[in-house]
Amino acid sequence: MKLSDISSFLDSAVPLSFQEAYDNSGLQVGSSDTEITSALLALDVTEEVLIEAEQKDCNLIISHHPLIFQGIKSITGKSVTERVIKTAIKKDIAIYSAHTNLDAISNGVSRKMAEKLDLRNISVLVPLKNRLLKLVTFIPDSHLEKVSDAIFNAGAGKIGNYDMCSFKIQGTGSFRGNEGSNPFAGRKGTIHYENETRFETVMFSHQKTEVIRALLTTHPYEEVAYDIYSLENDNIQEGFGCVGELVESVDEKHFLEKLSLIFSSEGIKYSKSAGKKINKVALCGGSGSGFLKEAIASGADTFVTADIKYHTYFDAEDKLLLVDAGHYESEKFAIEVLNDFITKKFPKFAVRFSEVNTNPINYL
Repeated sequence: MKLSDISSFLDSAVPLSFQEAYDNSGLQVGSSDTEITSALLALDVTEEVLIEAEQKDCNLIISHHPLIFQGIKSITGKSVTERVIKTAIKKDIAIYSAHTNLDAISNGVSRKMAEKLDLRNISVLVPLKNRLLKLVTFIPDSHLEKVSDAIFNAGAGKIGNYDMCSFKIQGTGSFRGNEGSNPFAGRKGTIHYENETRFETVMFSHQKTEVIRALLTTHPYEEVAYDIYSLENDNIQEGFGCVGELVESVDEKHFLEKLSLIFSSEGIKYSKSAGKKINKVALCGGSGSGFLKEAIASGADTFVTADIKYHTYFDAEDKLLLVDAGHYESEKFAIEVLNDFITKKFPKFAVRFSEVNTNPINYL
């Protein structure tokens, strides 16, 4: 399979438009026409992982953390990133990353954490914002089904667990073509009235190009009228972190022990006891302490994330148990999420898990 096949699929399945502004998800190294034989899934791309990929005959590394976060002005090998880039190019190993966009999708990193803890009634902690668009267009009744089906097939019209969502209202459109026109109906120079349907639906911003292409390709008019509006609606199905409930309430000590065992966390840090049983659990893989207020507002008894700063522990007060399970530990299951996506789409494609522990933090 070509690198373009798998990178295009991931760009869509884990939408690049879902990533945060500071992020750099997507194809990092490689030519789109390269033939990919197998892929190695890893949390980070290090020199050790690159060696492992070569030893396992994988000419593609798919990572959670991007190799390149910021612009690089030279590649001389003076840093780890530069050395990895040089070696990857020399050995023709491509590198693709899915970072905060993998965090934001509904079945992403935090959801995988929740599954590992066997949580129930899982919902998004911080809904995704400013990613929804509304499309409004006007379709002659004779072509309504054809055009609307094409728009839906391009990905528009999905709201939560529903698809093909739209609003339609019939009316009358008018137009008059000049001498250079080729009107679908009526005659040049004469005003024409056509029975049309006003068609409205929603889409994510990353779907805009494909949806508009589908509209223009199937619509019979020479000039297609349509409007696109940015929506401020939260998307409650996608976003960062999640909240769920344990099968049975447990005391804080028991919960921390279970957390340590499941995530192999050797150095869990946590705030003072909130003096309550743990039932409702808020989670956010990686650096999610900025969502503490949302975790408290959700009514969670504990918030598990990573990279918590000293003073943030004070903010937890007695409202919940704030837990730092470690960045690597909370995100290491990201490769399982990636594996789920890839093997479902390409069941015969060889995917391997990295066996390199890339955690840069050691514990005494």
